[in-house]
Amino acid sequence: MKSYTDAENRKARLMLYISRTVVYVILIFLTILCLFSFYMLFINATRSNAQLQAGFRLLPQDNFFNNFRNAWNDVSINIPVGLKNSFIIAALTSILTAYFSALTAYGIHVYDFRGRRFAFVFILAVMMIPPQVGAVGFVQICYQLKLTNNFLPLILPSISAPVVFFYMKQYMESVLTLDIVEAARCDGSGEFYTFNKIVLPIMRPAIAVQMIFSFVASWNNYFIPALLLDKAEKKTVPIMIAQLRSADYSKFDMGKVYMFILLAILPVIIVYVFLSKLIVKGVSAGALKG
Repeated sequence: MKSYTDAENRKARLMLYISRTVVYVILIFLTILCLFSFYMLFINATRSNAQLQAGFRLLPQDNFFNNFRNAWNDVSINIPVGLKNSFIIAALTSILTAYFSALTAYGIHVYDFRGRRFAFVFILAVMMIPPQVGAVGFVQICYQLKLTNNFLPLILPSISAPVVFFYMKQYMESVLTLDIVEAARCDGSGEFYTFNKIVLPIMRPAIAVQMIFSFVASWNNYFIPALLLDKAEKKTVPIMIAQLRSADYSKFDMGKVYMFILLAILPVIIVYVFLSKLIVKGVSAGALKG
């Protein structure tokens, strides 16, 4: 009987080992598949136009800094200006989105008022509406208010972010008890002081995650900026990348094109590489504390 049990245990351990091996192999394959395009982008950014036309290569070449100078100093597509514009819009958007979404979630979570349920359901209903539905009316209003070639229409609407609000509300329910708010009120703390000094530090992981996601989404946003920005000094990186599609590639330096695309996505890569642990922590913290 003992030997039979030992055989079953060995079989179970073998099956577990095989299943883990299969999972790891699949994950490694998917990782390589996802990163291969970024690797090839970097490789192509190190090659000259003649080397790119010569064929496929897996190893980097020696034309990286030459492509960087050509792309950075291109007068037709001003990379420094595009990076600056995209950073201003993305940074302010992420700050406003995270703060006001957390503030809205705090109001609905803490205050017991008539219509609270309706407000919550209404915000969720707005979350289901694609932003493209109201794009025409929004652009018309911006033209009537003479807000074209202005960053305000791209930044201020971020105050209303139903998806971020829903995430903040769910996270707040798992980590913020009403006893903390009541204790702060008993000590004479004002509502905004309680929110800024007590609630925000508790919500720090969730706020950090949503700021990162909002930054990336705003950085990659093309639809609305393309409708509102037409001056060269106001264009963002996605608009400049779209301009490459109209270029004559038979006369264009492809090494410079790949370098420009690399520079355009470099801030997003840096965000994910250096803040990936913060993203995982923020996503899992609510579940661990709930």
